[in-house]
Amino acid sequence: MNFTARQRAILAGTILGDAFVQKTGSKNARLRLEHGEKQKEYLLWKGREFPKLFNGSPERIERMHPTTKKTYTYWRWQSNATPELGSWRAQFYPEGKKRIPQDLASYVASPLALAVWYMDDGYYSPIQKHSFLYLGRVSRSEADIAAEAIHRNFDLEPRVYDKKDKGFALFFSVAETKKLHALIVSDVLPTFKYKLSLTP
Repeated sequence: MNFTARQRAILAGTILGDAFVQKTGSKNARLRLEHGEKQKEYLLWKGREFPKLFNGSPERIERMHPTTKKTYTYWRWQSNATPELGSWRAQFYPEGKKRIPQDLASYVASPLALAVWYMDDGYYSPIQKHSFLYLGRVSRSEADIAAEAIHRNFDLEPRVYDKKDKGFALFFSVAETKKLHALIVSDVLPTFKYKLSLTP
């Protein structure tokens, strides 16, 4: 299976974001998508972009939060296992844990990849007019790689912020947020328009 340029962009954005690439053998892996109840349509959109990978329908799962004891619902859709996804896992999970690869710029080379990453892990403050792209539990050097990749490919100037318990994030000032949102607006799904400064 050879992914199209569009599929590679969506795959890069979603692996950097909320997806998990699960090892299923010595060379194969599968893609696990999980999104909350309100983002079911987003999960379906991702799966439909890969019609040869995803069969059947996503699974609705209910879990009780161990601390709050509240029950929450989310949707999971797991793909077929392929050696191509095994190659992606080798790049993004070199030691079994998700990492930002040194050559990230080659994966996030289009606005679509950045848009999917932002839909997954981006945040916009309508009051302060700035944005964050959360990176999770990565090292400072990995955060710097992410900032440099975005700068190199899109001429944007994000700054690395240590959000402490939330991990590292890329901060986009008001001016940079306007540039970022103008770049990705055509690829952001309607359900995520609230994350854009261009929303009326």
